[in-house]
Amino acid sequence: MKFDDVLNILNDVPDYQVFLTVDELIASTHELANRHPKVVKVLPIGHSRQGDVIEAIKIGSGPRQALLFAMPHPNEPIGSMMLEYLSLRLAEDDGLRESLGYTWHLVKCIDPDGTRLNEGWFKGPFSIENYARHYYRPPAYQQVAWTFPIDYKTLHFHDPLPETQALMDLIEKVRPDFMYSLHNSDFGGVYYYIWEEAPQLYKPFHKLVESQGLPLHLGEPEMPYEMKFASAIYKDSSIAAEYDFLEQQIATDPAEIISGGTLSFEYARTFCDPFTLICEMPYFYHPAINDTSESDIVRRDALLKAIEETKENVSYMKELYDAVKGELTVHSPFRDAIEETFRVSLVELTAEENWVRADPKTAEMATVAEKFDSLVIHRFYRLLGLGMFVRMVEAQIATTGVSPSLSSTRDATVATFKEHAADLEAELDYTVVPIQKLVRVQLGSALLTADYAARRQAQR
Repeated sequence: MKFDDVLNILNDVPDYQVFLTVDELIASTHELANRHPKVVKVLPIGHSRQGDVIEAIKIGSGPRQALLFAMPHPNEPIGSMMLEYLSLRLAEDDGLRESLGYTWHLVKCIDPDGTRLNEGWFKGPFSIENYARHYYRPPAYQQVAWTFPIDYKTLHFHDPLPETQALMDLIEKVRPDFMYSLHNSDFGGVYYYIWEEAPQLYKPFHKLVESQGLPLHLGEPEMPYEMKFASAIYKDSSIAAEYDFLEQQIATDPAEIISGGTLSFEYARTFCDPFTLICEMPYFYHPAINDTSESDIVRRDALLKAIEETKENVSYMKELYDAVKGELTVHSPFRDAIEETFRVSLVELTAEENWVRADPKTAEMATVAEKFDSLVIHRFYRLLGLGMFVRMVEAQIATTGVSPSLSSTRDATVATFKEHAADLEAELDYTVVPIQKLVRVQLGSALLTADYAARRQAQR
């Protein structure tokens, strides 16, 4: 598919102003199937832990198979909006559907339970404070993204969630040639993960991001062990890479730290050979994340400062937690997430600190993007933890009523949250990325990669 043809399709993406809720996505799916019964089929594939039916949309009848699924992390609804538009376009555009040559399997929301816990910010306002105050992210062992079976060294995980099992069954049935797990970051720039090198995609990906006036993420990678293929394009790594990193940096058995399993792409490779893609999109960005000029700080110093501040934040929340631990009788999803943070974060931070001090590359001067990532974006992510802590205490109060200690802990955490949020809001002249641009980049990435995957398959 020519790049200009992709841009023409992207020009038709609506100017979405809000994210759709789980119920709105379900209603839209069934409306589409009712309008196009000969082309669109709705397939129940499983149930969530809370009993929601999880559905896949099957569109077309091409010889190749594509599987795209959104919300493997429930705070990441950009992919659901992309599939909202892609499903409509494929249903209505016979020429596009036939030219791509795929049978499409689309899951708009693989984790409806977790997604509902994020819906408080789906309709805006789209600010750092409102996002963090209504944010929810489960611990690894409750994430669809990281609960696929694996046996690696001392790590043995065979307890997939019902949602993960639904996706496992679909993968085994479909055996995709192209597989796209739809994620997004929170603050920064655009970056990609692919499983294997694909130089033909690097320039188109970069052009696509540029076409929407968005920055590439040129700060620190998510994890220090990631392999970079090109600017903002990395090799997607399985849980084995995290295991090996922990094994090198700490004395603790990594299997005691890793509570989940591996990712969908590695599981899929037990059945087929898909070309796999992740395109990480930010809600908020600042131009510093794209600035590769030299800053005024050594990279190691910036990274160590971020680690130390994160440790202080975890210790602060642990003190608050200990003050009310005896009263926390409600096992809310927020409590699960907070307790997992206490269990693993300090060990993981120690591993990262050991790497920072030993790797000679961290002795170089940080770029402006790397400095911004370590000293500013890290503060944003710490705010998300405070937001979930508040929700944990509120869930307890809503069930058992308020007590003096619960009240004082809630008030102290809310005050700290508001102070940190106000500091970030005042300090950062950040941009809220329009949903239309987010959808366009994820959709354009899908079309470019689907075309590449088709040619890859034909050459084998």
